[in-house]
Amino acid sequence: MTDVRVTHIGGPTTLIEVGGWRLLTDPTFDPAGRRYDFGWGTSSRKLTDPARTPGELPPIDAVLLTHDHHGDNLDGAGRALLPSAGTVVTTTAGARRLGGTARGLAPWAVTRLEAPGRPTIEVTATPARHGPPLSRPVVGDVVGFALRWAGQRHGIVWITGDTVLYGGLRRVPERFPVSVMLLHLGGVRFPVTGPLRYTMTARKGVELCRLVRARTVVPVHYEGWAHFGQDRDAVDGAFAAAPDDVRRSLRRLPIGAPATVTV
Repeated sequence: MTDVRVTHIGGPTTLIEVGGWRLLTDPTFDPAGRRYDFGWGTSSRKLTDPARTPGELPPIDAVLLTHDHHGDNLDGAGRALLPSAGTVVTTTAGARRLGGTARGLAPWAVTRLEAPGRPTIEVTATPARHGPPLSRPVVGDVVGFALRWAGQRHGIVWITGDTVLYGGLRRVPERFPVSVMLLHLGGVRFPVTGPLRYTMTARKGVELCRLVRARTVVPVHYEGWAHFGQDRDAVDGAFAAAPDDVRRSLRRLPIGAPATVTV
């Protein structure tokens, strides 16, 4: 049995601590107030400060960056943190843009985090599609991450990344048993009243959870930004109406407070 400590810092940003490793997902540490251009005439404003500043974090061994080109997943302060991290794992296009220690992974490609005295963590990039069909040339590449190490009893830790529910995502539970899922939600639409979604709604998140059957589901990427179309109440409502096992799997983490989950 392996205990993992997870701290939800805000938006998609979490600190994952296990076996001496400190992993940071999608670093966003700018203060509230700034507007970010997402391209193709879209933008959004950050509404809340992060629960921690980079200076309040322990040394980071690796950053798991689902994509580098949207400010709600990598903002200015998050980008400034990257050189101090031991490794950055991201998309192949993102690694080319970032350079340095960045390792680029296509979907289903694998890299390993290794260090003396620590368990080796196998990182598999999982498919993600950040919008409707044929949107990739516009929105760019995104990946999720499946984390596997010796001693996991119930399955992997899976970070879905910013994605809609589609066939590629459904293949992940076919390949891996999932114990803990960091589920990116938000129901993002551009324009905000338009019909096209760019991340999962809470209802689609529940549908994915019914396929995955994870023991623990931690929702992230649903608060703190103006373009998120669904907030905590929407997430709670969707899970309250879900089957019992899915409803029980929901683990909402207080922003900024570490919590322990078993893998």
